[in-house]
Amino acid sequence: MPPPEFSELVPELQVQAADVRITKRQWGAFYGTDLDQQLRRRGIKTLVMSGIATNFGVESTARAAFDRGYELVFVEDAMSSLAAEPHDFANKELFPRMGRVRSTDVLLEAIAAGAQR
Repeated sequence: MPPPEFSELVPELQVQAADVRITKRQWGAFYGTDLDQQLRRRGIKTLVMSGIATNFGVESTARAAFDRGYELVFVEDAMSSLAAEPHDFANKELFPRMGRVRSTDVLLEAIAAGAQR
C-alpha cells in the first residue's frame, strides 16, 4: 500500500478550490471515473499526456482517450518507466499512431505561440 502522502499534489501545481480532481483507481484514468464526462462538459478535446509509468498508466489512459476520440499530445520527457526500452517503444512505435509525440520545450513553445494569437 502506498504511503498516505502518495496522492498529495505538490504545492507548485497551485491547485485551486474550483479545480476538478479525478482519483485514478486502475492503470487507466478513464476506468471507473467520471473523467470523460468532466472533459466533455468543459469542451476539452485535446489531452496532454505525461506520467510516471509510460507503458502502464500513460498507455492505458491514452488508449481509452483515443478510443473516445480525443486528440492526444504525448510529452516524451515528462514520462518515465521502469526501464528505457518500454518507454522508448511507446514513444517511438505506439504513441505516434494515436497522436503527436513532443518534448516539453516544444509543447511550451506551441502553448506560448497559441497564447499570443
